Amino acid sequence: MIRYALQCDDDHAFEAWFGSSADYDTQFQSGRLECPFCASRQVAKQIMAPAVRTSASAPDTARRDMMLEAAGAIRKKIESDFDYVGDAFAREARAIHEGDSEKRSIYGEATPTEIKALEADGVPCAPLPSALSPRRKDALN
Repeated sequence: MIRYALQCDDDHAFEAWFGSSADYDTQFQSGRLECPFCASRQVAKQIMAPAVRTSASAPDTARRDMMLEAAGAIRKKIESDFDYVGDAFAREARAIHEGDSEKRSIYGEATPTEIKALEADGVPCAPLPSALSPRRKDALN
């Protein structure tokens, strides 16, 4: 496993783990990397000090397993309790915020531009981690 410090074009900094540097390269070249804060796909590696691991230390699989279990529980909760609105997310979130649509919890797809516009207008929204969004669901199975 390798950890990279990443940053999107909107200056959101975050870290991500990859099986190898080749895995990072593959995901970067295919456009599958996205910012967990704004969903921008303009993501680049940042300078960071390497973590040196001795042969006596083992990877923290318990923490990873716990995080994956929590992510799965969040996904199940969202899928069972929220309304999926697909590509109409930005329009529906704005309508709910302005009182033009029934108040309810929703999830769906939005472009980085739509997300920025919602945030600028004070419409509450938060991106799901890529692995939790419906378009990425097949990656978990």
